[in-house]
Amino acid sequence: MSTISKKIGVTDAEQSKNILNDRKVMTVPDFRARKGTQPLVCLTAYTAHVAHLVDAEADMILVGDSLGMVIHGMPNTLGVTIEHMIMHGQAVVRGAQKALVVVDMPFGSYEESPEVAFRNASRIIKETGCTAVKLEGGQEMASTIQHLAARGIPVMAHVGLMPQQMNTAGGFKAVRDEDSWQAVILDAKAVEAAGAFSVVIEGVAEELAQKITKSILIPTIGIGASAHCDGQILVFEDMIGLFPRVPTFVKRYGNMEEMMINAINRYSSEVRDRSFPAAEHTYKPKKN
Repeated sequence: MSTISKKIGVTDAEQSKNILNDRKVMTVPDFRARKGTQPLVCLTAYTAHVAHLVDAEADMILVGDSLGMVIHGMPNTLGVTIEHMIMHGQAVVRGAQKALVVVDMPFGSYEESPEVAFRNASRIIKETGCTAVKLEGGQEMASTIQHLAARGIPVMAHVGLMPQQMNTAGGFKAVRDEDSWQAVILDAKAVEAAGAFSVVIEGVAEELAQKITKSILIPTIGIGASAHCDGQILVFEDMIGLFPRVPTFVKRYGNMEEMMINAINRYSSEVRDRSFPAAEHTYKPKKN
């Protein structure tokens, strides 16, 4: 929520527009400088219109590979391609004015080598106009992150529960066992040392997320982590109640699925009883 108080007589739409106009464009240094200060607001978007709406409040918009599930109906994120990410990334960049736009690197686009990662990351940035990329992995991806960062590509890292590694993990499993905590802490420190400007921490015990946030100097963005992270991110469709499968860590701030079902039912009823289109929805003959 914006820290700017609402003026009397100003509508919500006007207030959002004023807030957007008052904000400057978020850069990578600006984002990193928010460590330990005002929490960073982050959401996903996959279309220009949603990006425009989210941009009014968000510090960062992530074009996540979750689009494979919430937009394309895939069972997981593993089938997402670079072409998917570029197409949706282009749309989001068109809709965003102020937020930092970050695009996920999909499974198979960066793991082979730092050189392959650079080739694909540079393509994503060139063809979408986004500012940064995000990739999953900790210590094993440190050399790749270093390679990208040294060549002008800002990288947001991602540790903890990593959806692209669901096959080796046996599914989407949160990191709760204390015996696993040290490895995740080392992952976070490794990506920081490699040059990542921020790190997403997903699906970990709250105390672990707090430990990581205190132990590194780059912003931590939590999703199923802790309110003590430097920022939070949710999948937009989860947050507005538009995706049926909701993880434990999601809070629904709306129920768009119910609203859409009601609208579809009303429309179909009016078509069937011929009350739509009504006179106000039709064109009249033009008289000479």
